[in-house]
Amino acid sequence: MNLRGNCPAKVDEKGRLKIPAVFLDALKEYGNQFYITSPTGESARIYPMKVWMEIEDKLAKVSSQNRAKRKFLMRTSYYGQTVELDGQGRVLVPPVLRESAQMRGEVDVFGNLDYLEVMNHTRVLDDMKNSPYTEEDDKALEDLGI
Repeated sequence: MNLRGNCPAKVDEKGRLKIPAVFLDALKEYGNQFYITSPTGESARIYPMKVWMEIEDKLAKVSSQNRAKRKFLMRTSYYGQTVELDGQGRVLVPPVLRESAQMRGEVDVFGNLDYLEVMNHTRVLDDMKNSPYTEEDDKALEDLGI
């Protein structure tokens, strides 16, 4: 599955996000269960449960003393919740994450290969303005062979 592109969407007053049609069919290939979480609280990541379980399997092999692992798990657990896609193609964004990421009204849904990233639209514009793409970014990608 390759999720790519950006699609504007809305989070309704009950905190439900309607998954844009362009992503919905690809996500449904993985079933109806997803893990919605965030390592920072600034955006929501929607992982198909199979993809999230692969991340958990990798983390399980890392020492419980690993600081990065503990920080990641604490935050993704704090913000995270298992959700099911409803009959209208919507998922409920967990309240604590909805508040932290300012998930009300206009949002952008980005395809990030095997998960979706959802951000408040104003925050997306601010982030792109305040953190422009640079020659260093080009170099880092080149070093990865991209």
